[in-house]
Amino acid sequence: MSKVYLTGAGPGDIELLTLKALRVIQNADVLIYDRLVNKEILEMVKKDCDLIYVGKEDKKHTLPQDEINELIYQATLKYENVVRLKGGDPFVFGRGGEEALYLQQRDIKFEIIPGISSAIAVPAYAGIPVTHRGITTSFRVVTGHENPKKKISQIEWETFLNDETIVFLMGYHNLELITSKLISLGKNENYPCAVISKGTTKEQEVVVSTLKNIVEESKNLPTPVMIVIGEVVNLRDKIKWFN
Repeated sequence: MSKVYLTGAGPGDIELLTLKALRVIQNADVLIYDRLVNKEILEMVKKDCDLIYVGKEDKKHTLPQDEINELIYQATLKYENVVRLKGGDPFVFGRGGEEALYLQQRDIKFEIIPGISSAIAVPAYAGIPVTHRGITTSFRVVTGHENPKKKISQIEWETFLNDETIVFLMGYHNLELITSKLISLGKNENYPCAVISKGTTKEQEVVVSTLKNIVEESKNLPTPVMIVIGEVVNLRDKIKWFN
């Protein structure tokens, strides 16, 4: 009987791939993978494994999500071991829940293999702990790129004012909106902010500034990019290790 493995590939560094993910990847009959998956992983599959790319970029999708859902289902009619490989973790803004529900409705067996989320790994590689005693007791992870078809935003900006640490994923193209919105709500314009490009990889770049100046100082960075806002950003000077 066919089975789908909804698998997290981690944030980029090949050595952050979990042992369980590696095992199912090496046993896959077909690998359906996203844009942010480290391409070295594709070399780990067996010789007769079929590779199917369904990556998404800003304003450019290989396939819309509903067609990806159906593609995964159709793969189960042909292959025994189907691996759906996503960057980071499949349930952290990875739409893995949607794919799981689609399979459940069609009585297809599936398993969730979590991946190390970029929400914590990328700041760590930049020397920024998302929590730190005496500085922050909590952090919020937010999508910086909502579905443009939404009539009403689900982001309740007013609740961000007292957040100690905020991590925005996929928010680079909306960085000006994010920073201006937070300042207008009362966040100090000199509040620390970091923008991290291609985190955990050899191409990683980190720009540290303030809410007021980060847009100008982080122009033209290559994606993927993550935004970290909070006093913990100031710890980078002493903790940065990955350069």
